[in-house]
Amino acid sequence: MRQTQPATTSGVEPPQVESSSNPGGRCFWLTGLSASGKSSISNELSAQLRAAGAPVFQLDGDVLRRGLCADLGFSPEDRAENNRRAAEVAALLVRAGALVVAAFISPTHASRQAVREIVGAARFVEVYVHCPLHVCEARDPKGLYARSRAGLLPGMTGIDAPFEAPEMPDVVVDTSAPDATPESCARAIRHWLAANT
Repeated sequence: MRQTQPATTSGVEPPQVESSSNPGGRCFWLTGLSASGKSSISNELSAQLRAAGAPVFQLDGDVLRRGLCADLGFSPEDRAENNRRAAEVAALLVRAGALVVAAFISPTHASRQAVREIVGAARFVEVYVHCPLHVCEARDPKGLYARSRAGLLPGMTGIDAPFEAPEMPDVVVDTSAPDATPESCARAIRHWLAANT
């Protein structure tokens, strides 16, 4: 049965979508340190969901910072605003019935709670991409940790800015495990979805 959806906080009324194969949108919010594997898992999860016929949209913090959030820096206030904007986009898509896969460091409990409230608690799935700092530093594909240790990148999450690990995430994937792959992590998230649909 079609239900009327409330207007979003941005003032835009999302389209109404019904689908027997997708009874409602969800936002999978992948949080974790830089180089923990969020983007790789996001790419793989999105591919697996699309292959299953689901409407999927990806939101990536690095990509949004080149466009929608290009005016923001990395102060605590700007990071919170970056997450807020991403959450507003995710909320529109979720209310239209899409599965949103979002990869953001979102380092604090408060920032993730704000996203949960914007998206809606019933549609928000917190995925903790767990990986110890020393493993992330050893990977360091963008050289961010090396720059931070050299004093060239202040405010690096995990080094001189805190990362508050989720206390009760819906899903935890440990990318430091010897057998962990983006494929296996994506399957774990899909298992959660199957069990909670």
